[in-house]
Order: sequence, then C-alpha cells, then structure tokens
Amino acid sequence: MNLDFSEKNLQGRNFQGQDLAGANFSYADIRGANFTNANLKGANFSHAQAGLQRSWAFFLVFVSCLVAGLAGFFWAFNGYLVSQIFNGSSLHNQISGWTALIAIISFAAIINRYGIEAKTLMKAISIAGVIAGALTLVGAFASSVAIGFAVAGAVAFAIAGGFGIAVEFAVAFVGTFAIAGANSFLFAGVFAGLFATAGTLFSLDMARKAMKGSQKYSLIRHLAIVFAAMGGTSFRSADLTDADFTAAMLKSTDFRNAILTNTIWHNAKMLDHILPGSTYLQNKQVRKLVVTGQGQEKNFDGQNLRGINVQKANLANASLIGTDLREANLQTAYLSGAKLKQTQLGGADLTGATLTGAYIEDWQISRETNLQKVKCEYVFTRLPTLDEPEPFRKPDNIQETFAQGEFADFIQPIFNTLDLYHNQKINPSAIAIALINLAANHPEAELEIVALEKRGKNTFLLKVKTANNINKSQLSAEYFTDYNHLKTLQPSQQLSIIEKDSQIQSLAKVLRTIIQQSKFYPQEDTRVANMNSINIQSSNNAANISS
Repeated sequence: MNLDFSEKNLQGRNFQGQDLAGANFSYADIRGANFTNANLKGANFSHAQAGLQRSWAFFLVFVSCLVAGLAGFFWAFNGYLVSQIFNGSSLHNQISGWTALIAIISFAAIINRYGIEAKTLMKAISIAGVIAGALTLVGAFASSVAIGFAVAGAVAFAIAGGFGIAVEFAVAFVGTFAIAGANSFLFAGVFAGLFATAGTLFSLDMARKAMKGSQKYSLIRHLAIVFAAMGGTSFRSADLTDADFTAAMLKSTDFRNAILTNTIWHNAKMLDHILPGSTYLQNKQVRKLVVTGQGQEKNFDGQNLRGINVQKANLANASLIGTDLREANLQTAYLSGAKLKQTQLGGADLTGATLTGAYIEDWQISRETNLQKVKCEYVFTRLPTLDEPEPFRKPDNIQETFAQGEFADFIQPIFNTLDLYHNQKINPSAIAIALINLAANHPEAELEIVALEKRGKNTFLLKVKTANNINKSQLSAEYFTDYNHLKTLQPSQQLSIIEKDSQIQSLAKVLRTIIQQSKFYPQEDTRVANMNSINIQSSNNAANISS
C-alpha cells in the first residue's frame, strides 16, 4: 500500500534513503525536507510546496542584509577616498584617491563588458588589485573590499530582494554622514554619498540581470541559488522516475544527480530557482518546455534530454539535431516540421505523435521506439536547403500521403538486419558465394535479403534480415572473412564455384546488374534494387534463392 502524506506538514522531515515509491505528497508542505537518495518512483508531489523553511528564510535574509549593509559602507568609504584626489594638502591621500578610482573603474569596465563569470571575476579583481597594490596599501584595501562587496551585495539582493537594497542604502548614507562628520569636509561627504548610491545601483543591476537569466551574470545567480537551497528541500540523488510535480512550488530545491526519467513538471512554479546539477533542468529553454509544453521553433540541438517528459508538447519546427531523446515521453507531441537529423530516439514513446513534414535524416530509432498511432502524411529524409526546400519527400509522389498507420510500417527499420558494407573493388561473385555460404552454415538465422544499395562508385550495402536474438557481430565477422578470402581467388576459381549452384548464379547476376548500372539519381548516388525481398533458405549444404 502506498504511503499517503497528502496535505501534511512535513517541514524539515528526514526521508533520506527511504523507499517511498508511489507515495502521495500532493498539497503537502515539504519545505526543508530531506529526500536525498530516496526511492520516489511514481511519487505524487503535485501542488506540494518545497523550498526553505521559514526560520531558515529569515536567517538568510538577515545575513543577506548584513552583507548588503557592509557593501554600502565600503562603497561610501571608497567615495571618500576618491574625494581625496582634490585634497591638495596631502600627496599620500591624493594617490590613495586615484588608486581607488582607477581600480574600481577597471573592475566595472571588465564586468560591464564580459559579465561576472568566475574566470572574468578573478581577472577583474586581479587587475584592480594590481593597479591598487602598485600605488598604495590603503587604496588597494579599499578598492578590493569594495569590489568583493559589490558582488556580495548583488548576491544579497538576489536573495533578500528589497530588504537588502533598503539596508545597503541606509548603511551607505549613515556611513556617508559619519565619514563627512569625522573629516569635517562636506565635499568628502558628497563624494561618499555619490559612490554609495552608484555602488548600490551597480550591485542591484547585476542582481536584477542575474535573476532574469543573463549569462553574463550567471555566477551571481548560481551563488544566490546555492545559498538559498542550503536550507531548502533536497532531492539530491533521489530516483524521481515517473514522479509528478504538477503545479508544485519548487523554489530553493536541490535536484543535483537526481534521476528525472519521465518526471512531470507541468505548470511547476519557480523551476528556474532550483539547483539542477547536470540534469536537463540546467537549460533555461528546457525548463520552459517541460513547464509550459511550448517549444515550437526553439533550438534544442545537441541537448541531453534523455528520459524527458514532453507529452503533448508543441515542438513544431523545433530544431532537435543531434539531441538525445532516448527513453523520452513524446506521446501525442506535435513535431510537424521538426528537424530530427541524427536525433537519438531509442526507446522513446511517440505514440500518437504528429510527424507530418518532419525531417528525419539519419534519425536513430530502435526496436523499442514506440511509433504506434503516429500521425504522419509525409516526411523528408534530408534537411532543407535554399535550392531544395522539400528534399527527398516520402511518399515520393507529392500527390500521395501516408494513410493512417502506414508511416510506422514504412519507417520502422528492420532492426533484425545484418548490414554488410562493401567498398574498394566490390566483387559481386564473392558477395553471392559468401552470403549463400553464411545461410548454409547458419540456417537458424533465417537470412533474407531486404535491400541491395549502391552508394557511390565504390560502396555497396547489403541488408539482410535475421531472426531474433542472433549474434550479428559473429555473422558479420564470418561473412567478411569468407568474402575477403573469395576475393583473392582467381576469376576462374570463383566461376567454378558459381557454376555448381544455380541460386548463386541468380544472386550474382542481380548484384552485378545493380553494381554496374549507371547513375539515375542526380541528387544522391544511391541505387536500390527494384525487386521483392530475396529469401535465402538452406537446403542440405546448398542455399535456395527465390525472388
């Protein structure tokens, strides 16, 4: 019997490592709960409230305000130092003022241009520190501390919001009047106030851009989320396969290393304020897709979306080139016009999906890929170009479309096929003899030729269907060992073998015709045999061919 925690107050509860498969946590308060390493397969967290406990939230706001206040004070202090540029009575003070000004301008210029990624931040602090340290210790200390607190202030704003801003402004102006009073210089106080205001706005701007998802300030965003999630709900390393987070509040929640196969995120709230780790939730565009189901015309090229649940999603004209969608739930998804070139769809569930007009060049599907009830009138087997906007349409006749259920029969690859690629001086006689020998030696394989394709001048593909659970690697190795040996024989020796078996003669003739024929496809150099499948059945030590 599945456990029922629905509507319960579970704040701070420890479920670490427990088996909670199928448990019901709907509408529960799980703020601060620990589900690390728990088995939560099929668990229901719909409308649950995750994140920070109230006590931890107050503590975090307090610390953030403290940091913001210190940032404001040091901005005011730097303003006072800069004002000393105009102090003609002390050369030392003038140097300190210029040092602080140059260091802070250098820092601000680098951050404004390149953002505040970890590498850029270290570069900016290093440059500012070198400039300041080369001139005077006082300026070096003041500017480096202000720089550090500019970033800390931005993080504080990101966490505490308006509270942090108010505190920084308050402390900045208290510091301004204190500095001005201590030095009895109104001019110094004015400079301190200006720098306090500018520094606070600078930190606020970084925080605002960071929380809006700007890549330039991703470090600030990451630090803010990490600190906030320290006391939040933890699903770290938990198995959340088939779990349901519909309409759940997930701010300050840790999903690092969690298994998120077929997890439902529909209408989940604050998913952009979680710790995603290396899961597919680290991508902003993917988060929006799983929450809203809207991914039309978006680019997901090369993304690792294995196991993602995008059931009913609108992916019309989306680019999914090279995307890993293995084991993904794409039931009834709308993929009309989607670019599925080299998309990995092994084990994916496309039941009821719409694929009309999709581009399926070299897509990778497997026996486990579910194509039942797929809605598809036509597809293209190449990506479009300016010269060919609808390349290699299937069905070939533009007036024809797939009838209901026909697409799956057409496109479902014969997974039990042995693909035998030949290149460099293709020998039709050797191919025929080696294949008949293979069929005679392995009657249990139930070999059947399903495709003969010429690909360019020196490449030929022979596709042979096999029975289930046959070791294709072994068959391939045996075939090519025999084939390479046969190629070394003299033509007269090959002929003597062929003449002994009429079936080998028939197959060799078909192969020779295909390989030697001239090109008749201008856009691609591929020849396919215009014939029904050829069944190869062993009879005693010989092989029979029927076409």
